[in-house]
Amino acid sequence: MNFNEYPIDSLMYITNRPDVVFTHGKGSWIYDNNGKRYLDFIQGWAVNCLGHCNDGMIEALNHQAKLLINPSPAFYNEPMAKLAALLTQHSCFDKVFFANSGAEANEGAIKLARKWGKKHKDGAFEIITFDHGFHGRTIATMSASGKPGWDTIYAPQVPGFPKADLNDIASVEKLINAKTVAVMLEPIQGEGGVIPATREFMQQLRELTKKHNLLLIVDEVQSGCGRAGTLFAHQLSGVEPDIMTLGKGIGGGVPLAALLSKADVAVFEAGDQGGTYNGNPLMTAVGYSVISQLTAPGFLEGVRARGEYLRTKLLELSEERGFLGERGEGLLRALLLGKDIGNQIVEKAREMQPDGVLLNAARPNLLRFMPALNVTAEEIDQMLAMLRSVLDSL
Repeated sequence: MNFNEYPIDSLMYITNRPDVVFTHGKGSWIYDNNGKRYLDFIQGWAVNCLGHCNDGMIEALNHQAKLLINPSPAFYNEPMAKLAALLTQHSCFDKVFFANSGAEANEGAIKLARKWGKKHKDGAFEIITFDHGFHGRTIATMSASGKPGWDTIYAPQVPGFPKADLNDIASVEKLINAKTVAVMLEPIQGEGGVIPATREFMQQLRELTKKHNLLLIVDEVQSGCGRAGTLFAHQLSGVEPDIMTLGKGIGGGVPLAALLSKADVAVFEAGDQGGTYNGNPLMTAVGYSVISQLTAPGFLEGVRARGEYLRTKLLELSEERGFLGERGEGLLRALLLGKDIGNQIVEKAREMQPDGVLLNAARPNLLRFMPALNVTAEEIDQMLAMLRSVLDSL
């Protein structure tokens, strides 16, 4: 097949895409229209937590598609209820609202916090967020994000999101006032360059929010669903937030997200929140398969072992090449290059022959690794060999 056979001109421009059309994939490998295969260490930006075309997900999708696809969110359906129960069973939360994307879940978290502030905190509405944080691409979630330059793209921003510095508790405390209702953060800043909140900072934040009667919101769209080696990244610090959002990995590749909260924070009233596809049985059936696989005995222990293996190998590569080390948790990791060559590496890695490798430079001076959680040690070794080859060519 020829790339020119595809009618790509009908697609709206939003980013620079390479001249590749992907056609199929399995596990850690994805194939293009010319039959070339790529070792995928992006996996849809940490979305395909079980790799491409996971058998359990396919079975769930096929089974549910023959039963019920969309009954309307005004009614209960079985997969919606089962997935909600599974999530509360494996978390500290009591209530679940399903959405279609991480941005939508985060928008819901902002609404829920403001509603709680209206009912219980004299109308407090400000939510302290963090520089370099990323919470989505709606107007409100872009305003909540601390991504450089985002304050001007669609100005004016939605007010009420003062920015603190990650891992600096004093920077949070000085922003608290009578209007403050919550603090919202990613336990690991993914788009910001894989920057984990320290265990100490997460614990300080929980103490501070309790002291001032504020909600603690964790955005686990990227760090949740096994990515950090625990089911949710905040569990690494032993804290219990009031609200959590999930996306990406919860659907394993299908559009699914979730907003979870403690019972006393679930203050939505009829008509406050909704969505045409929230709790859609086709998507929640797949989500049930995903979470069931992630919580199966031994799976998360395997993620931690593979994360430690990747960490060790990245440190070896860093020392060998004079880079600045690595950071992250589980299988969300970054190699700190110390110079702005990340984008060059990504392009050359994709263009390798006969096989390519898909990498990501979240920032020009680092590479971000987001492989399938069931990636093998052999595939990690293969990726590193291919990366060494790219580095030799620079």
